[in-house]
Amino acid sequence: METKKYFFIGIKGSGMSALALVVHDLGYQVAGSDIDQYTFTQTSLEAAGIPIYAFDPENIRAGWTYIAGNAFQDDHPEIKAAHESGAEVIRYHDFLGQLMSGYTSIGVAGTHGKTSTTGLLAHVLSGVAKTAYLIGDGTGKGEADAKFFVFEADEYRRHFIAYHPDYVIMTNVDFDHPDYYRDLEDVFSAFEQEAQQTSKGIFAWGDDPNLRRLKANAPIYYYGTKDSDDFQAINIKRTSSGSEFDVRHEDTFIGHFVINLFGEHSILNSLAVIGVSYLEGLSMTEVAAELLTFSGVKRRFAEKKYGAVTVIDDYAHHPSEIKATIDAARQKYPDRQLVVVFQPHTYSRTKALMPGFAKSLDAADQVYLTEIFGSVREQQGTVSSADLGALIDHGGQVLHLDEMATLLQYQHAVVIFMGAGDIQKYETAYEDLLTK
Repeated sequence: METKKYFFIGIKGSGMSALALVVHDLGYQVAGSDIDQYTFTQTSLEAAGIPIYAFDPENIRAGWTYIAGNAFQDDHPEIKAAHESGAEVIRYHDFLGQLMSGYTSIGVAGTHGKTSTTGLLAHVLSGVAKTAYLIGDGTGKGEADAKFFVFEADEYRRHFIAYHPDYVIMTNVDFDHPDYYRDLEDVFSAFEQEAQQTSKGIFAWGDDPNLRRLKANAPIYYYGTKDSDDFQAINIKRTSSGSEFDVRHEDTFIGHFVINLFGEHSILNSLAVIGVSYLEGLSMTEVAAELLTFSGVKRRFAEKKYGAVTVIDDYAHHPSEIKATIDAARQKYPDRQLVVVFQPHTYSRTKALMPGFAKSLDAADQVYLTEIFGSVREQQGTVSSADLGALIDHGGQVLHLDEMATLLQYQHAVVIFMGAGDIQKYETAYEDLLTK
């Protein structure tokens, strides 16, 4: 029998590339198309031998099923050609929803923190039982006879409504994606609908007032550091080498856990993973051993050293994420100057969340901004990085690509590049100066 063939339109997207790797691992023939520009996700695709073509309607051929990336509308030339040819065209989220049905599926949702938590969960479960996973940093692995399927559940345009998982972890509910959601209540309604589609259990961060009002058919377990949480971290110690804590569930002591990760959010993410593992009857000793060996996911607190300067690359693009990243850097480098270079991502988000961005960025010692990275889905807005810079007490100067030498004055600093656009080209320009 001929192997089924899947062609991914927009294969370099972080979710799409991860899904392509999962499908490839399951033994299907996989190819895809995207823009010519290099992206960090294509390395894994190339290593797996998956062909990547430039967008072209001529790519559409008989005998293939087409998976359409959510970044592209139905008028995209390839998607249009696929529909016109009579081929089966399935949207990314719908295909993923079908794929996970044969496993114990665990989704990770949240306005932020999804990728780090999904990566941690996939790492821990993979060490204990056969696990397939799809992580939003472009990492994916398929296992035909896996017990667990771990996946990142994206709330954008309510895409995660295509999923009916066994468990879901909800890290937080904040207002984001103002190009789609009307307000915080609109975002909450999407999360509540996803909770109601979950069959075995929901793990929700107990300090989030919105998550505290969730209504669902499955049991809701709150995790956090308070006595009111079902899974509680106690006896927390945070040092410059990591964090450690004990966990109790109701009146039961579950175990002592050590993580080589930084920031309060890392403790909370670990707690959610411990909770799911506990309910699934996994050995807490094995879970603790796996937690200890996790080093992080791509583009989340990724560090490089250049002499006395430390450069950190992070995907943070929402005020809460920026706050968490700076908190982690303060824990690891308590005596160093923290310099942030932030690229605002989309005009709509920058405008809607500007006071929050200014407040979070002010936790750094010095802040620089790049111009706003606009989305393909929006028109250039009436807001600029200079508007945000005017609200920042600790700096706020707008830097352009040919001005990165400004950063050379910080000779013993931790320099954090944050953003979800093409912030890495600024980082590369700075690193080139450091190596010279």
